Amino acid sequence: MNDAFIYDHIRTPRGKGRAGGALHEVTPINLASQVLRQLHKRNSFDANAIDDVGLGIVMPIGEQGADLTRSALLEADYGSSVPGYQLNRFCTSSLDTLNQGAASIMAGINSSVIAGGVESMSRVAIGSDGGACYSDPQILKSYPYMPNGIAADLMATLNGFTRHDVDNYAAQSQQRAAHAQTQGRFDNSLIEVLDINGQVLLAQDEALRPSTTIDSLAKLKPVFGALGELGYDSIAKQRYPQLEMIKHIHTGGNSSGIVDGASAVLVGSAEYGMINQLKPRARIRHFTQIASEPLLSLSGPMPATEKLLKQAKMSVSDIDLFEINEAFAVVPLSYMQHFDLEDSRVNVNGGAIALGHPLGATGAMLVGTVLDELERQGLATALVTLCAASGQATATLIERI
Repeated sequence: MNDAFIYDHIRTPRGKGRAGGALHEVTPINLASQVLRQLHKRNSFDANAIDDVGLGIVMPIGEQGADLTRSALLEADYGSSVPGYQLNRFCTSSLDTLNQGAASIMAGINSSVIAGGVESMSRVAIGSDGGACYSDPQILKSYPYMPNGIAADLMATLNGFTRHDVDNYAAQSQQRAAHAQTQGRFDNSLIEVLDINGQVLLAQDEALRPSTTIDSLAKLKPVFGALGELGYDSIAKQRYPQLEMIKHIHTGGNSSGIVDGASAVLVGSAEYGMINQLKPRARIRHFTQIASEPLLSLSGPMPATEKLLKQAKMSVSDIDLFEINEAFAVVPLSYMQHFDLEDSRVNVNGGAIALGHPLGATGAMLVGTVLDELERQGLATALVTLCAASGQATATLIERI
C-alpha cells in the first residue's frame, strides 16, 4: 500500500446563499474553476499530469449538472487530458471524493488527484433535484424520508438536549469562528473570488454573525414544528414509541447556514511530491463510510467514527482534534456526549452554524480547516466526519507530517 499525502488545500470564502449574497453572480463552474486555477498557481504542478479530479455536488442539476468538474477543469486551463467527475452522497460528498482519490493512490492506480466540491446554493436551491427519496410516493410508502430538521429535533429529544443547550452551542460556534477570522486562522486557505472583470467579490467568509448571543438566539422561533405536524412527527413516534412528543428546538440560528462555496485538495503519492518538488503536509491515514438509522438521519458520525477507529486500531484519546460538521447544533453535541469529549478538541474554530454549509464542498473544507489548525498548534492527528441525509456518514483520519 502506498501512502496518500495532502500537499495543499484551498477554498473560497463562503458567501451568503441568496440573491443578495456576494457570490450569487458567480456560476458554479466559475466558482469551481477559480479554486482549481488557484491551487495550480500556488503549487506550480504539471496541470496536464493530474490523474483524476472529483468534485462533490449535492444538487447536480441545471448549472451544477452535466459533469461540471470536466468543464471547470477546461475553464481552469488544466488542458484536455485531465478527467473529472462529480459525486453526490449528500453532505459527505467532497470528503468522499478525497477518500476515493486517496484510495486510488494507495492502490497504485493514480499518483495524483484533486478532490473537493462546489455548491452554489443561491443559484441551485437545496431540494431542487426532486430526488425519489423525498418525492416518489411508492418509495416514501416503504422508506419514508425524514427531513433533516425533523431528524435534528428527534435526535435532541432522544438525547435529552434542550433549547438552551443548542443555542449555547450555536453562540459558541459564532464566537469561535469570529475569533478565528480575526486572528487570520483561515487566511492560509482562502482565495479571493473574482468577478468577470477580475475585481474581488469576496475575500472572507460572509455569513458570520459575531454579535450573536444566547439571548439573541433565544428570540428565534423553532422552524420545523409545522413540518412535523404534516406527518413527520407521527412517523418518528411510530419508530420511537417511548416518545410522547418531538420537541422542536432548532432554529435558523442553531442550524447550518445556506451559503455558496468551493474547495479543492491536492493529494498525491510520495513520488509525485518529489517530482513536483512539493512538501507533504499530512498523510491520509484511514477513512470509512457507513449507513445507519434512516429516520435518525444525522446520527451517522458516531458509528462512522467507531468503525474508523477500530480499523485504525486507535481510540478517541489518540485524536487531537475533531471536525464534526455542524449541520445542526445537536450533531456535535450528540457526538461529544457519545464519546465523552471535551469541547476544546471539537470544532475549535467554529463550524457551519457560523460559517455556513455549502453542501458538496464542506467535507474538503473541514479537512483543510483542521489541517491548518494542527499546524498552528503543533498537533498530530485529526478526525473529520459529516452526517448525510438518509442516515449516512463518512469519516476520515489525517496525520500531520
